[in-house]
Amino acid sequence: MKQAGFPLGILLLFWVSYITDFSLVLLIKGGTLSGTDTYQSLVNKTFGFPGYLLLSVLQFLYPFIVDPENLFIGRHFIIVLSTIVFTLPLSLYRDIAKLGKISLISTVLTTVILGIAMARVISLGPHIPKTEDAWVFAKPNAIQAIGVMSFAFICHHNCFLVYGSLEERTVAKWSRIIHVSTLVSVLISILFATCGYLTFTGFTQGDLFENYCRNDDLVTFGRFCYGVTVILTYPIECFVTREVIANVFFGGNLSSVFHIIVTVVIITIATFVSLLIDCLGIVLELNGVLCAAPLIFIIPSACYLKLSEEPRTHSDKIMSCVMLPIGAVVMVVGFVMAVTNPQDCTHGQEMFYCFPDNVSHTNISVSHFQLTTQLSVLNISTFQ
Repeated sequence: MKQAGFPLGILLLFWVSYITDFSLVLLIKGGTLSGTDTYQSLVNKTFGFPGYLLLSVLQFLYPFIVDPENLFIGRHFIIVLSTIVFTLPLSLYRDIAKLGKISLISTVLTTVILGIAMARVISLGPHIPKTEDAWVFAKPNAIQAIGVMSFAFICHHNCFLVYGSLEERTVAKWSRIIHVSTLVSVLISILFATCGYLTFTGFTQGDLFENYCRNDDLVTFGRFCYGVTVILTYPIECFVTREVIANVFFGGNLSSVFHIIVTVVIITIATFVSLLIDCLGIVLELNGVLCAAPLIFIIPSACYLKLSEEPRTHSDKIMSCVMLPIGAVVMVVGFVMAVTNPQDCTHGQEMFYCFPDNVSHTNISVSHFQLTTQLSVLNISTFQ
């Protein structure tokens, strides 16, 4: 919302969710047309080894560009401990269907976090100064916003794994599941985006939790819930990365020993990366434009266009022809903008409004009454 402008951001969220819904169904249609049951085999049959290799690189890189946690109080210790105790054991599962039940807990916790964000937009929002351009319709960084939104909706790299776990494997059944899932996802995303932006407007950080003050106990509980959701969902990403390695280097099968070794190596490298990065904004942007955009926009469209024998005027072909160049533009332009104009990052430092003395140092006029009320809301012990 901060990058795109609030009204345009809402529209873009709906648009990206629609593209996601369409491309997920398109992938399974492509798999049915080609007689394949994995994303990699679909691309391999459609574009040969070069396409297979490119997709493998994108699927492999996706989990490594993700920064698992952003808890700055002892974050290194917390990341290592949670990885060893929880993430690694869960990532050793061989059956993705078993991870589905675990992910359900993550979904429940997401609603808890959303409830916290909604509560704070009411109790905290009125006491945070609003930036001057908070309500403009559109901003020049909209393409960067599309990259972040694409990251939020990307699940194409494991859609064949999920499809394979269904008891009834039909395109119609898959389409119904995707329509409902995407609708729920976009509603949750809009609520999060709206609550976060209404609370902090132009001060919104790449990681919304960086905007809240550290002594806010309710938000601290939300941070804990967020950490748990990542711990419970990351194994699914590890599952995909491990499958890529198995297909490329081991002919699709891993022995029990190599299964453990490969999993440990993946988790170790990903954990090491997360220890070095504490800015979630640039992570989301780069992941969105470099991995999510081709996996959502480009590859599904290209595969369907080459495999389908439908006439050129068919709606799926027309939509695919539109998606492919848009994805290329988002990927190239988004990458350039992400590098030249990265999102703000506090590196774990508290925002100025958590220390009311600093408000006078800004160019924003805040009344004495607002500050007094804000102190009671934020419970700053220094000024009690």
